[in-house]
Amino acid sequence: MKETNEDAPPRLHLVLALLFVLITVAASADLVMDRPPTLWSVHVLAEATLVLVSLGAASYLAWGWYGTLREVRTLEAEVAERRAERDAWKERASQALQGLSEALDAQFDAWELTDAERETALMLLKGLSHKRIGKLTARSERTARQHAVAVYRKSGLAGRSELAGFFLEGVMLPGRDAGG
Repeated sequence: MKETNEDAPPRLHLVLALLFVLITVAASADLVMDRPPTLWSVHVLAEATLVLVSLGAASYLAWGWYGTLREVRTLEAEVAERRAERDAWKERASQALQGLSEALDAQFDAWELTDAERETALMLLKGLSHKRIGKLTARSERTARQHAVAVYRKSGLAGRSELAGFFLEGVMLPGRDAGG
């Protein structure tokens, strides 16, 4: 928005501009109807000043209103563009996550994990503590820890970091090499 009247809605600018136009028209009509004998009288100068100030104020407000409308259109276009980018990213991420979910599920099948162990393994991969896993699954922390131990035993891995390493070993950002 413009520096002046930032909090005022754009319609207020238009209403004020129209008000000043009305003042300009009324003052001009009054000046014409008065038919002053000379153009240099105090009355004529006062009315002419009123007309010019009102016309200037109306122009300034109308220009501000127009500028605000242009800015709103620009911002709406940018928002639409960002929404399209977001939606495209969500679609790409959804497809990638679906593939990851299927790969995790297949590996959990290969390790013959129970449903509780699968749930625990996924939460371990997400970085949750045993205590948090217990709360989320309505089990005790001790039970969550026992499920984690069963996951490590069945997978042949030594712990949480090896579990994460098993699934993330080859994951790299595109365009990056292993050296860094």
